[in-house]
Amino acid sequence: MSGTTVKRPVAPGVRLGPVSFVWRPWMVSSVLLLSAATFLVFCVSIGVGDFPIGLPQVIATIFGRGEQVDEFVIMDLRMPRALVGLIVGVALGMSGAITQSIARNPLASPDILGIIPGSSAAAVFLVTASGGAAAAIAGSVSLTAAALAGGLGTGLLVYFLAWRRGIDGFRLILIGISVSAVMEAITTWLLVRADIHDVTRAQVWLVGSLDARSWSEVWMALWGTLALLAVMAYVAFQLRPMHFGDEIAAGLGVRYSPVRAVLLLCAVLLAGVAVSTAGPIPFVALVAPQVAMRLTRYPTPPLVASGLVGALLLIGADLVARTALPVALPVGIVTAAVGGPFLVYLLVRANLRKGM
Repeated sequence: MSGTTVKRPVAPGVRLGPVSFVWRPWMVSSVLLLSAATFLVFCVSIGVGDFPIGLPQVIATIFGRGEQVDEFVIMDLRMPRALVGLIVGVALGMSGAITQSIARNPLASPDILGIIPGSSAAAVFLVTASGGAAAAIAGSVSLTAAALAGGLGTGLLVYFLAWRRGIDGFRLILIGISVSAVMEAITTWLLVRADIHDVTRAQVWLVGSLDARSWSEVWMALWGTLALLAVMAYVAFQLRPMHFGDEIAAGLGVRYSPVRAVLLLCAVLLAGVAVSTAGPIPFVALVAPQVAMRLTRYPTPPLVASGLVGALLLIGADLVARTALPVALPVGIVTAAVGGPFLVYLLVRANLRKGM
């Protein structure tokens, strides 16, 4: 009708002391449903194995009311693997949400930007180095430290190469793809010249797997992820205005350069923690934020929902990898099989938008 103004419903604001936020019922409902689905798949994954355990027994054991045999199988044998999948999935999902939000591009994930390939190259160097100063350096550095250093160095390199009075998403993607190709070439070169036994160890790690995880790896990944999430929570409220561009963010009082640098550093370190714990598991960081956007009906990648979707994807992929075929597969093969077609979908969708 002409002359009639249609009023759209406005989400109510909520203020708790110095903190204010917008109340979105659909977002809250989606996060709660994702949490329930993640917990359900987590419990199902724990119960599947050579000694199957029913879902009620698994839940009872987790809350300390299970039988002694179930407690041994679940807590000592299967829980570390499931928890590593949960933590690594959250880390990858939130890392991808940050990079995609800052670049304002759905392809800007740690996989594409070279962060995960950089971590992989550093870790492969540590595994394959032998003789001379390289071996001395490798012997004094842990795999975790090498993966973190490799991801951090690659992330800083991509950031500085892409910086031209600000960050342009398209330029960031192109430079990230180039640096990623270089890191993958370095990894291949290290494997070609290494001893066959070292190559076998490196190849098993490069596929990305949750096999044979221990409680020490769980605690290491957990504390590292929690520390980074605490930093992210401190600056996350300033992320939303940055989606409208640097000028608008500055007009709203956001110091976008320091905020962007801190968030990118957190994203790089989250990806490094994930790679150092479970290897370079592909496409989780790419897929999770996009799925979370569609589930929550949010215009930008939501951090919490992206972490939950990442955990759900990784635990579900590990469950499929262990049960779909007669021979158990590394989880990285399943995530690659899912993420590859999704990447093609994003590329086709981007081309269609440009053609409209």
